[in-house]
Amino acid sequence: MNQKTLHMVSLGCTKNLVDSEVMLGRLADYAMTDDSSTADVIIVNTCGFIEAAKQESLNTILSLHEQRKDDSLLVMSGCLSERYQEELKAELPEIDIFTGVGDYDKIDEMIRAKKGIYTPEVFLADESHERVITGSSYHAYIKIAEGCNQACSFCAIPQFKGKLHSRTLESIIKEVTNLAAKGFWDFTFVSQDSSSYGRDIGLKDGLIDIIHGVEQIDGVKSAKILYLYPSTTSSLLIDAIAESKLFETYYDMPIQHSSDHMFKVMKRGFGEEKTKALLERMRSKEGAFIRTTFIVGHPSESEADFDALCEYASSDIFDRFNVFAYSNEESTTAFDMEQIDEDIILDRAKILGDIADEVTLGSLSKLVGQTMNIVVDGESSEHEYLLSSRPLSWEVDIDGEILINDTSDLDIVYGTIYEAKITELAGDKLLATLISRV
Repeated sequence: MNQKTLHMVSLGCTKNLVDSEVMLGRLADYAMTDDSSTADVIIVNTCGFIEAAKQESLNTILSLHEQRKDDSLLVMSGCLSERYQEELKAELPEIDIFTGVGDYDKIDEMIRAKKGIYTPEVFLADESHERVITGSSYHAYIKIAEGCNQACSFCAIPQFKGKLHSRTLESIIKEVTNLAAKGFWDFTFVSQDSSSYGRDIGLKDGLIDIIHGVEQIDGVKSAKILYLYPSTTSSLLIDAIAESKLFETYYDMPIQHSSDHMFKVMKRGFGEEKTKALLERMRSKEGAFIRTTFIVGHPSESEADFDALCEYASSDIFDRFNVFAYSNEESTTAFDMEQIDEDIILDRAKILGDIADEVTLGSLSKLVGQTMNIVVDGESSEHEYLLSSRPLSWEVDIDGEILINDTSDLDIVYGTIYEAKITELAGDKLLATLISRV
């Protein structure tokens, strides 16, 4: 009997990717295929965070439906399917199975029954759930919590993901230990509000506990934490990350804006002075890499607010930042506020986006002439004679690549750490020469 085939599309954030990998683990008896037109089962794990993500999810679903074979099953899972389940069921007869964010570990049951499941609780993978790690032979994401206790004015996520729900420290350590035994050595810890990890289960400094626990695991060489929240990020945590010999001095804290006025409007109540003090403390750490996110065009953002944001974003605090044009999401507190004209929002996003590019170039230029450890990932899409690599201090997929144009005739093993010297900045790409294998 021919083995059945599966085509999986995981949209949105890395937290979604972990859930997609759990589904792949439940469907391990299927053969993966890149050709959706021949697949027996097609799964789209959707994102429902902002309007652009919703449209991408819907466009992907409809495009795959047009291409699929007659007897295939098309499955819609994830945040968009959870958030608008009744509307989507009524409007998308093309979908065979709908499911939300509570039943990733039951995907095999749904496919056998050809019927979706919607469990009220949000699913949170633990060490007992087999995952098929995608995209890397050495790196894996570890989801440490689900849900969020924050009440940001622009965000609807807590309404369909619920309150903070943390895994136990023991569960996290077991999962990392199991993956390290399989050869994975680089880990990124993620959740909606990672710096709140453990507060719902009685842990005072949960992330620090994770740092100390992971440091004891054989085989782990590098780790990072994504999505810190200002009011739940302590000086102790900043210092613990910097002092760790295993965790990279990498700080990812989406602050969204820069002024007291906008922090208050956005219901991010930590305030300008304290938020900037946290970032200054991060910047003072040797080898620190700082990434953030800004939203432009939120209701009540004045020209003065935007100008102040541009000035702060242009400072030497950040190595990278992302810019989001405000998306007016129903059921959020900002939804009924007086909205800023769409053209103004797009103009502001373009201006701040250009600043983001300049900040990135400035950060990259500081690395020219330095020697650092990098991991070689494979052939670069830029050119067949160039290799793509990444410093361990950069996050996978989001912080860019360093191009290796001189291997010094070393034997190259992908997924391996090498010492390299950064030789030049060509356009927006760093070039490097390999020195030795580490």
